Amino acid sequence: QVQLVESGGGLVQAGGSLRLSCAASGRTFSSYAMGWFRQAPGKEREFVAAINWSGVRTYYADSVKGRFTISRDDAKNTVSLQLNSLKPEDTAVYYCAASRRGYSVYVTAYDYWGQGTQVTVSS
Repeated sequence: QVQLVESGGGLVQAGGSLRLSCAASGRTFSSYAMGWFRQAPGKEREFVAAINWSGVRTYYADSVKGRFTISRDDAKNTVSLQLNSLKPEDTAVYYCAASRRGYSVYVTAYDYWGQGTQVTVSS
């Protein structure tokens, strides 16, 4: 069982930055691939970024590539998402997720989810 708690969301102007963190419980955190997803009002949850269990491989949605960076610190049981050059269309609730099957762009591949943190980007 893995419990995930996101933090770091907030209100920021377009062009600004935020750093989201996800704290995980459980001694097996390092064996999970981790992902970030987001969901805007009235839209489906969409993939943002993922990192494999070792931290060597990362993958990004085209819409955030070059602006967002995912990283993990297994010593602290955390995964982070650095959001730079934010745009109003990045406004959403951001979710952290853990997968036992490897990193994936699909919601259904993830076994555990956090409660989400709101990111709002004003124009």
